[in-house]
Amino acid sequence: MSVPTYAPAGGGWNQDPAQGRFPGQVPGQAAGRPSHLPTQGPEEAPLAPVRRLRPGFGLRGPRRDQHVLPEQSLGGLTVPVGDDGVVIGVDPQNQPAVLGIARPAPLDIVVVGSMWIAQLLALRTVAVGARVAVETARPPAWGPMAQAAGGGQQSVTVHEVRQIAPQGPSVTSPVLVVRDCGARPPRSLLAPSPWQSLLTLLPFLGPDAPRLLGRADLVGLQRLSPEETEVVTRVLRLPRQVSAALPTLGDNVMLWCTRDRQQFVMTQPTDAETGLLGAPRRMD
Repeated sequence: MSVPTYAPAGGGWNQDPAQGRFPGQVPGQAAGRPSHLPTQGPEEAPLAPVRRLRPGFGLRGPRRDQHVLPEQSLGGLTVPVGDDGVVIGVDPQNQPAVLGIARPAPLDIVVVGSMWIAQLLALRTVAVGARVAVETARPPAWGPMAQAAGGGQQSVTVHEVRQIAPQGPSVTSPVLVVRDCGARPPRSLLAPSPWQSLLTLLPFLGPDAPRLLGRADLVGLQRLSPEETEVVTRVLRLPRQVSAALPTLGDNVMLWCTRDRQQFVMTQPTDAETGLLGAPRRMD
């Protein structure tokens, strides 16, 4: 995961979606006489040399003081630079949480949640210049989003299960493959590879979930049942204070996990995303 991680403080995690918040938490020199003013007579000594305009550069603008910085303050001058990628929301400190999907190393992602969050991630992946290929058992549900993405270009393609072809990823054309094949997805025809990330969407935990979660590089979790929480806690070795919050998460809050870190993220859809996908939800 290419975002700074955050280990939540102790205690439970409750989210009120209606409130949309995380609970518990050197002057310049003066110019000479302008050339458009009357010149001085021969008996007068010019106060300053007349500056002639160079052809094609128009009238000179007003002379203003320059913005300067004392030398002793240079050490405190910084430029904020963060990770590049897809903004998936904000963390509890209200800082952007960014997921580097298009990258030169393979990335295997498993998301336990709704089609809404998968489609939102697909839209935002297209926005950063990548292509999205969707392998799904419900193509009609992905059609409107695929048509709306890319501004008229075919940035999102939708394929039936096991009918997806090689996508030809490259540094100039990275790909996100989204697999929306139910709780027991068949073996994928495409594997994670350089510049091609794989996202497997699980609506809930099925028999194959422990295997899929165990091999994933990154796991995203929406609200889970207590029984599902026990399975995820065991497979991902989550701290108890983190797993205790999973059954209480709001519809727009997720827990993102790597093998050694966890971070809660609140996803805030834009008006355009809400108009296309609807409000955040856990179940479709």
